[in-house]
Formats: sequence, C-alpha cells, structure tokens
Amino acid sequence: MLTIGQLAAYAGVTARTVRHYHQIGLLPEPERDASGYRRYGAKAVVALIKIRTLANAGVPLSEIGDLLEADATTFAETVHRIDRQLSDEIARLETSRKQIAQLSTGDSLALPSEVTFYLDRLRDIGASEAMVEAERDAWILIAVRWPDQIRAMMPSKLASLEDPRIVRLYRLLSELFDSDADGDDPRVVEAADLMAGMADEAYAAGELDGGGIAYDDMSFDLLDAFAAESDPRSQRMVELMRERGWSGWIRTERLPGRSG
Repeated sequence: MLTIGQLAAYAGVTARTVRHYHQIGLLPEPERDASGYRRYGAKAVVALIKIRTLANAGVPLSEIGDLLEADATTFAETVHRIDRQLSDEIARLETSRKQIAQLSTGDSLALPSEVTFYLDRLRDIGASEAMVEAERDAWILIAVRWPDQIRAMMPSKLASLEDPRIVRLYRLLSELFDSDADGDDPRVVEAADLMAGMADEAYAAGELDGGGIAYDDMSFDLLDAFAAESDPRSQRMVELMRERGWSGWIRTERLPGRSG
C-alpha cells in the first residue's frame, strides 16, 4: 500500500494534484488507516495514471470522469470531439502567434504593413514621434472603416512625401506637438497657409477627391474629433482653414462662394 506521496511520485504528479482530484471527485479518497494516513492500492495507481494521461492530452478535468466510465464507442466519440476542439484552439493560437509576431513595434497594432512603412517614412522626413503616434492612431480609424482601400491609398500618400511643402508641414506640426505654443503661434498660421495652398492647387486641378474613399459623416466626424482630442490647437487650424476658404482639414472641402 502506498502513501499519497508515493502514489503521486509513481504516477508522475504532485501530492497537491492528488488532493485536488479528491476534492473534485475525480479520484476516490481512501479511508485513513489506524495511524491516520491514507493508503492507496494498485487500482488507485492505475486510475491516477489514466487521469494524468487524459489531462495531459488536453481533456478537461470536468469530462475525465465520464470518459473513464464510458464504453468504447462513447469514449471514441468523446475523444474525437475533444480533438476537434483542440484543433480549433490550435488554429486560433497560431493566428494569435502570427499577429503577435507582427507587433514588433506599436505601429503594427491594427495596421497593415503598408501603413507602418508610411509611418517609418514620416520619421525619415523629420516627423516627431508624437506626430507619428497621432498619425498612426488616425490611420487605425481609417483602416477599420476602409480596410479594402488602404493599399490603394498608400502609393499617393508615399508620393506626397516627396513634396517639400508636405515635409515642411509635418515638421511644423511636429514642432507644435512637441511645444506648449498656443493657437496664435506663427507656425499654426504657416501650417494653415501650406494646407490651404495645396488644397487650392488640388481643387484647380480637379484632384481633390479624398483619395478615392467614400465620405461618410460618422467616420470623418471621428477623425475630426480625434484631431481635436490629440491637440486642442487643431480647432484653431479649422478656423484658419475656413478663413482661407476650406471647411476643416481632415475632410477638406471648398466653402461655397469661394473661388479657386
């Protein structure tokens, strides 16, 4: 007859595990002997080894008891069902591993590789990390709303970074993000002048189409709200853009009555 420690060692588990199996009714608890110790026989060893084997194979403890008492057909059906569940779980975990592997930086969170490449290009042209983070989070809103159009949008976005005015704009906004300047700072005015000038040029050329994406109020309201939440000076930018004939600066539209 074995003590609980000897039983556990023989079956390759811990005494704590044996006690847990007793508590949940999976392994019958023997009566204590005259000295107050539990003593286990060969059947207990066999039962514990079966339980350990099933548990290690991924069978939930809640199902092991029924399996141990099942006939051959029921046992096989149950094992196949558990195997399918495990296969589904493995597939889910593999997907999670691939997603985790892509998150080498925070930029990869919820964004396709084309956008993370664009964010790296912003760093290359001198955009501050605060500016890049704000741009990244705005792109998360865009990617969720227009997931199938992101790749088509990126070539023009990357090409725009060759324009010195765009480079200057990002550097201006980066300086503002990293400063305590108020909405009357000359750099805010310069940024509005740059944006309005480029909008005027695109409007005259018939190229102001929003990048080929369908407008909807909710998505652009969210983008405007995100800009306001990211930096309160964005409201001053909106006012300056209106003075120059444009509504907003996320969804830029020509105000009625303004000439190109």
